Amino acid sequence: MSDITRGGQFLVKETKCEDIFTPEDFSEEQIMMRDSVKEFVDKEIWPNKDRFEKKDYAFTEEIMRKAGEMGFLSVAVPESYGGMGMGFVDTCLVCDHISGATGSFSTAFGAHTGIGTMPITLYGTEEQKQKYVPKLASGEWFGAYCLTEPGAGSDANSGKTKAVLSEDGTHYKITGQKMWISNAGFCSVFIVFARIGDDKNITGFIIENDSNNGITMNEEEHKLGIRASSTRQVFFADTKVPVENMLSERGNGFKIAMNALNVGRIKLAAACLDAQRRVTSNAVNYANERIQFNTPISQFGAIRYKLAEMATSAYAGESATYRAAKDIETRIQLREAEGTSHQEAELKGVEEFAIECSILKVAVSEDVQNCADEGIQIYGGMGFSEDTPMESAWRDARIARIYEGTNEINRMLSVGMLIKKAMKGHIDLLGPASKVQEELMGIPSFDTPDYSILFSEEKEIIGRLKKAFLMVAGGAVQKYGPDLDGHQQLLMAAADILIEIYMAESTILRTEKLAKKEGEAKVKEQIAMAKLYLYKAVDVVTQKGKESIISFAEGDEQRMMLMGLRRFTKYTNMPNIVGLRETITAKLVAENSYCF
Repeated sequence: MSDITRGGQFLVKETKCEDIFTPEDFSEEQIMMRDSVKEFVDKEIWPNKDRFEKKDYAFTEEIMRKAGEMGFLSVAVPESYGGMGMGFVDTCLVCDHISGATGSFSTAFGAHTGIGTMPITLYGTEEQKQKYVPKLASGEWFGAYCLTEPGAGSDANSGKTKAVLSEDGTHYKITGQKMWISNAGFCSVFIVFARIGDDKNITGFIIENDSNNGITMNEEEHKLGIRASSTRQVFFADTKVPVENMLSERGNGFKIAMNALNVGRIKLAAACLDAQRRVTSNAVNYANERIQFNTPISQFGAIRYKLAEMATSAYAGESATYRAAKDIETRIQLREAEGTSHQEAELKGVEEFAIECSILKVAVSEDVQNCADEGIQIYGGMGFSEDTPMESAWRDARIARIYEGTNEINRMLSVGMLIKKAMKGHIDLLGPASKVQEELMGIPSFDTPDYSILFSEEKEIIGRLKKAFLMVAGGAVQKYGPDLDGHQQLLMAAADILIEIYMAESTILRTEKLAKKEGEAKVKEQIAMAKLYLYKAVDVVTQKGKESIISFAEGDEQRMMLMGLRRFTKYTNMPNIVGLRETITAKLVAENSYCF
């Protein structure tokens, strides 16, 4: 297992394009699965978009049942519990393509298959799994997840909901209030987190939804977006739950919640991908049809700029999401081959790549919002109207930056987890960081390297961006040590550098692999997207690196680090950015859709 990539290791290890998985590597079975999901969405969901926008909760439930009949709710469930038992990449693939038409259905689907079913699959006893999972996998029952409370949001472990053991020791009585509960209106079973006595950590319980057992709900919440996803407050008043319905062990609830969120994060990134493809395709269609000044607006540079950027961020998001999904899948398979149970293998596999899950959650949720925002702009006044699909896409996208842990929390987590891994000796960051320090003291080479091979300069730049991260983060750790947690603005800036490195590297490696297979001439648009993404990533690293250095270093140290930053972010051959965008948009406009 020593040579397999570990989570976060991308930062200190050079990855070869042959070693990553890309959407071009889908098997025939995966392509068939993807196409059947797309057909389902185009037939059942997309034509009924207005019903979701009119808060037709019953319709959401009806489509969820149909998805259950098609087997889409059971992709990640082991065959022994009535599921398809497919791999992690398949899970992300279904999540990606089923989520693109409306956030309402996407939320119901994600809440059910992810946080509603998965905690039982991964933490339940054999009896609990036999009893609940087959019904959840088939869509006969739906699940919901009750973690958030009025006083416990990002600080999930601070919940006040209480669980008190009955005198005869047969059941717990649960009392408390939960809010923002997706699927509450039609679920059959809740995963509920409550505290027993003065325990430090919360405990998970499986509770069947029965209004005669002290369970009441508020009316549906009025929300900015995801309007037909059922979201209610749920109240428990001495709700009885048998002792055998405790999930995992007492006090293990916080761990369950955090691990469920790790899986939820990469699946949320996947769930934003097809939304970007659809928004981009709609924007291209409209720009080709809309005539102003006797010209389709798709011919105007200002519009072409937007289309190129939208397509590029979608392409980058795909590249990074499927790279991480496959890394997780490989890790799970390795553990299973060593004799670990499916439950343990999946938990550890996802936990290993928690850094990447947080990176993806942040990057792709922000990209989908920008994409929808530019989609509205391309439609102009029509984009603001409910008669076109853009305004609902924009409203639905907004929640993605909040749930599964806010993007602020996830930024700090990504860097925090990386430093923790280094402390535990799981990744050697200190070695590479001290090498960067030595390099800063040394005299730079003034040789002009040979960059004739595709992406040779870009890959060298990625290597230098990694050094910039090590320099900035290493400097901050040296200065503040364990108190770094108190310097959130520096952590956030470091996270932005880390995110850009992973996204840009994934995009370049995917495209390099594709160019080796198809030939450069056939994939010139993808090459343009990879170069455009990197150029913008370098800008972010330059800005965030500078902001950090001038905030924690002074005097000679500051001057030396700023000089290092300039060296690490330097191009020998600047790309023609307008030319790259033109190449990308020409293809989009000719194909009249997102076609990569």
